[in-house]
Amino acid sequence: MAQNDEDAEIIAEFLVESHENLDQLDADLVELERDPGSRDLLSSIFRTIHTIKGTSGFLAFNRLEQLTHVGETLLSRLRDGVEQLTPETTEALLHLVDVTRALLEAIERTGVDTDPSVEVAPVVQVIEQLLAGDPGTTTASEAPAPTPVTGDASAPVTVSPDGCAASPVAEEAAEPAAEEAMVEPELNVVEPELKVVEPELKVVEPVETPDEPWDGPDRRTAVEGSVRVDVDLLDTLVDLVGELVLTRNQLLQRTLAAEDIELVRASQRLDLVASELQETVMKTRMQPIGQVWSKMPRIVRDLAHLLGREVELVMEGHDTELDRSLLEALKGPLTHLVRNSMDHGIELPADRVAAGKPAKGTLQLRAFHESGQVVVEITDDGSGIDPEKIATVAVLRGVATRDQLARMDTREILGLIFRPGFSTATEVSNISGRGVGMDVVRTNIERIGGSVDLQSEVGRGTTVRVRIPLTLAIIPALVVGEGTERYAIPQANLVELVRLEGDDLRRQVERLAGSPVLRLRGRLLPLVHLAEALGGQVEESETLTVVVLQSDDTRFGLCVSEVHDTQEIVVKPIGRQLKSLGMYAGATIMGDGRVSLILDVAGMGADAGIASVQATVVETRSDDADQVSFLVLEVADGRRAALPLGSVSRLEEFSLDRIERSGSAEVVQYRDGILPLIRLAAAIGLTDTSHLQDQLSVVVHERGDGLVGIVIDRVLDVVDTSVVLTEVGRRSGVLGSAIVQDRVTDLVDLAAVVAKAGGAA
Repeated sequence: MAQNDEDAEIIAEFLVESHENLDQLDADLVELERDPGSRDLLSSIFRTIHTIKGTSGFLAFNRLEQLTHVGETLLSRLRDGVEQLTPETTEALLHLVDVTRALLEAIERTGVDTDPSVEVAPVVQVIEQLLAGDPGTTTASEAPAPTPVTGDASAPVTVSPDGCAASPVAEEAAEPAAEEAMVEPELNVVEPELKVVEPELKVVEPVETPDEPWDGPDRRTAVEGSVRVDVDLLDTLVDLVGELVLTRNQLLQRTLAAEDIELVRASQRLDLVASELQETVMKTRMQPIGQVWSKMPRIVRDLAHLLGREVELVMEGHDTELDRSLLEALKGPLTHLVRNSMDHGIELPADRVAAGKPAKGTLQLRAFHESGQVVVEITDDGSGIDPEKIATVAVLRGVATRDQLARMDTREILGLIFRPGFSTATEVSNISGRGVGMDVVRTNIERIGGSVDLQSEVGRGTTVRVRIPLTLAIIPALVVGEGTERYAIPQANLVELVRLEGDDLRRQVERLAGSPVLRLRGRLLPLVHLAEALGGQVEESETLTVVVLQSDDTRFGLCVSEVHDTQEIVVKPIGRQLKSLGMYAGATIMGDGRVSLILDVAGMGADAGIASVQATVVETRSDDADQVSFLVLEVADGRRAALPLGSVSRLEEFSLDRIERSGSAEVVQYRDGILPLIRLAAAIGLTDTSHLQDQLSVVVHERGDGLVGIVIDRVLDVVDTSVVLTEVGRRSGVLGSAIVQDRVTDLVDLAAVVAKAGGAA
């Protein structure tokens, strides 16, 4: 039938609400299967199907009306206790939801529900057979179907609050079904004869009544508190705010040197308003991750039946919000990870019982905010991933050689499952086994600026941790310079900044297999010169500025000429001419109006061959397994001591005026907490001279119950060496002495030092 604009708007509203209701139906039916006696769930499911049926009749979608009518009849009998929920009934209702969703998609494409590719008759027949099991009840085929309403202006027709079509003649007959016409808080009132429809707004004007007078604008219902806004309009708002932020940055830069105090004040006010507006508009794009998770109970339930598993799904952090565009990009990877956990992780009930586990496995989805990012964890208590099996399959499939595997640690071996074409499945099924999936998961997540990590323990289970930014529209970034150009690096990839000069530069920068590396706190860090990556020449200098970056499990140092500052940048897509260049993730406009490219950290690492450099580093350091990394310190006026590098978390410096006391202990405020201090020289029986220095040098050590700071004179070096420990100098807090760098050095017993100071290591 021909549709005018009002009809199209009504159908659009009907489709949006129906899709939302179907997503909830999936979750409700899975929950109902666990709790068949829940009248609340049955009533909710019944009302949803009843609403879709009524509105489809009003809109003359006859096949959809026929389908939902027979489903409504079955649900009515379940709700009234005439029928009991069985596995066959649940399957039929889930099939009904799937076919209903397919019909809605057909209506969205064509405007009618007559698409022959969507078969309605089979599911109707199944439900009618279920209904026919009780001969005393009228089957769905015998029940009178609602008469479609044509919308004739001479016979005014309204849509009731539950979405059912009704005419004045039929109102009296409809009274016995009052319970079915329960008012839903999210539904609209439409007056077709007036042709005034607002499908994009869910706003009902408050009506004053003598019994319940309206007491002002603060009195709101659930309907009045929500407005449906088109996604394109939101995207336009975000783009406009992005332009406003760019203009604000330009004005602020221009007014820095301005002498007009009123202009400066106005620009500061603009800065404040623009920031608040930016934050508010960005919130309109933020949506809870629960929207993605709403489909997971159905997916887990269907896979459990298909694979013969018993699985309990636990979801935490439904309200964790992130940008809508990222939410859309996350749907596919999350679904694949859940399917993988079901197929490869959680064992069959008999196998779990034989392994001493409960027959029912647990699959947990958890989301939370951390360090300006959203972290999503998919955890199962299944069989875990065996590194030896991964290594064997990797060799058989040519993914890695035995020599390469011998140089990999457990985490790197597990990471092989993200390689294209890798699969441990012995046969291909419709769920997995083709070796296509995990590599696509990582690629898609990295494409939106995220990372994916995997941890597994044989027999205990597997956790996949996905980290993604809150939004891609406006992000904090570090601006660096090379030549006459400036480049932006997303702050999510930034680890630290290191500046080297003089002897430190010559001692700590080396070359391995022709590639530069930085010896940083006992680790060899591959270096990439930005000038060289851009196709230029690296100029010799007495200073070196290194930006330490990390993307997923790849860490490297980017050598730059200048570091400017950090600022919020508006991400703009790059032109198609540059899309083939892996080192760029986008572009932004700086405060002076110039365009700067945003560097893609993962792409730069791949272009520079960082993986091969890291393999060389591992190979170089694995020749002598007896070597240990030590942090060599100066204590007590020239005396030397050494700490195992593995016990060092960070190196810090504090001004003397930051030292406070708690009882007899020295402390400093550190990272929103209190850091107790231990004077190393005094703890190992030497004269403490650290108080003579202008700054307090502290080695931060992480123990079981927190952090502790070890006060030293200064750090001398980090060395990898094999030592011969002697009994010379052995005493409280000192394991003994050894020759390190041709000097006698006390090897500190850090556990004893901390225990002596009153803490347990």
